[in-house]
Amino acid sequence: MAFSATFLLSPSSSTILYKPYRSSPSLTLFNRRPLSIKASTTSLDSSNISVVNKPLTTPSKIGNWKWKFQDNSVNIYYEEHENESPKPCKNILMIPTISDVSTVEEWRLVANNIVQRNGNVNWRATIVDWPGLGYSDRPKIDYNSDVMENFLVEFMNAPDSPLRKTDDELVIFGGGHAATLALRAVKKGLVKTSAIAAVAPTWAGPLPIVFGRDSNMESRYGLLRGTLRAPAVGWMMYNMLVSNEKSIQSQYKSHVYADPENVTPGIIESRYALTKRKGARYAPAAFLTGLLDPVKTREEFLELFTGLEGKTPVLVISTAGSPKRSKAEMDALKGAKGVSKFVEVPGALLPQEEYPATVAEELYKFLQEHLESI
Repeated sequence: MAFSATFLLSPSSSTILYKPYRSSPSLTLFNRRPLSIKASTTSLDSSNISVVNKPLTTPSKIGNWKWKFQDNSVNIYYEEHENESPKPCKNILMIPTISDVSTVEEWRLVANNIVQRNGNVNWRATIVDWPGLGYSDRPKIDYNSDVMENFLVEFMNAPDSPLRKTDDELVIFGGGHAATLALRAVKKGLVKTSAIAAVAPTWAGPLPIVFGRDSNMESRYGLLRGTLRAPAVGWMMYNMLVSNEKSIQSQYKSHVYADPENVTPGIIESRYALTKRKGARYAPAAFLTGLLDPVKTREEFLELFTGLEGKTPVLVISTAGSPKRSKAEMDALKGAKGVSKFVEVPGALLPQEEYPATVAEELYKFLQEHLESI
């Protein structure tokens, strides 16, 4: 999500002057002149089947997996969705878009749609929350893209992982930064997959995509990040900027969803509850300031796809209503090497949740074209 307040970062000192607004605010970084942004979670989009009419769905199984990282044993929340069928079963890993309010909930309806289809094979979908986000534990660790990649690799490869029996037939569906992190791990050969679908893929966090990465800005990002992680002032700032129902609603209506009418009170309540979990501010502080960015340039972004040319089928789902800068990165993938199929659906930054039936249809076509005959 985005943050709403004013920060004055003095060019000549390390002092932060924090001034929250009482009404619809914006985030300002002072660097010779005020800079105002709405910090977006990641690229999200939509389609022509609305979330307003979505049916309820219940996972077949809910579980917790222990991720051992450094001195931490982190409970990782995951869900499995499947139907009862005697047909051969293949597996999909669905990874939520990384954001302040990232959650498995964004993929539930897509998962239910796909596993209930009557095709040549039976599909099982596993949705997992990132460490520090969703319903997983949120320890105070130094979150960065390498930490998140390490988690993904461990979750897919560990002997006790819920995915331990899937081998290289596993398909990966990811949104935003999650898709790009998965592509990076596959390109490095750290995980095996039979196909990847990148839904509204992104690679730059909210502040870097707006203000860039020069040394002056990086120092300011570090100062902001440190303040958000601080014991007392960090929670105060986080509560004002993120853990705020009005702020969450404003961001969803402005650029997370394409149609403001689809932003229901239930969605806002669900996301607000996530911001109240213990340790909720640590991973978002890293995301906002660019530490979770899988790459640093568009060239590196494109190279991830090029590296899979002729090796792994890759679907890119772009969105018509994504924020301009995120949209430009998605459009750069149209016709790019390594992209097996490129489609565009209506929406903003979270199509799999706002328009699940349309996204599920595109994903299922991809499965049929590339995998169901294997």
